[in-house]
Amino acid sequence: MTASRIALVSNLVFVGLLATLHVIKSDVDPSWHFISDYANGQRGWIMQVAFLCLAVSNLSTWMSVRDCLRSAVGKTGSVLFLVGTLGLVVAAIFVSDPVNTPVEAQTTSGKLHNVGGGLGILGFVGTLLLSFRLLRYEAWRPQRRAVWIATGILIAGFLFSFLTIAKLATEHKGVFSPDTPVGWPNRVGILCGCVWLAVISWKAQTLPKTQA
Repeated sequence: MTASRIALVSNLVFVGLLATLHVIKSDVDPSWHFISDYANGQRGWIMQVAFLCLAVSNLSTWMSVRDCLRSAVGKTGSVLFLVGTLGLVVAAIFVSDPVNTPVEAQTTSGKLHNVGGGLGILGFVGTLLLSFRLLRYEAWRPQRRAVWIATGILIAGFLFSFLTIAKLATEHKGVFSPDTPVGWPNRVGILCGCVWLAVISWKAQTLPKTQA
């Protein structure tokens, strides 16, 4: 119960901080800047804190359902999910380079930030495995509809974000500018992940204490 509540609150704080950054850092055009760009410059620490809050939400959500993850699928999903959570911590600590920084000019911090983002792909796979395990877990039978909806939103958001950004990056040879509207797909993908976290952590509170 405590873990699920922490997950919900930290998730909400992340969304709130991200929304706030859209107001106080209005010079960052959300249509083509990734959310990581908010970590650059004045008040950049707010984005770093937001990433850490999202990592806390990930970890707390996992803790709220870990007793359901004792199968091989659950354990594999847990490892990948926690690797993705570690990626968020890495992304929080190491600030990204501005979105239009040439590859040869990238800093060590920027490269490590990208590594953290890459770990998020493993986290996505882990999330799918966790969903699969919860759908097959008897105690979660009453919540299967919610898990299906949350997982569907997660997959749709990921595919929209990944495919759109990949297409634009390929067409423009990896050079991002106002002509490459990758910002909104990036935000949609992130927020769909937040929906999954919110639904799973919320539904975990409805399970018997020995099962959640």
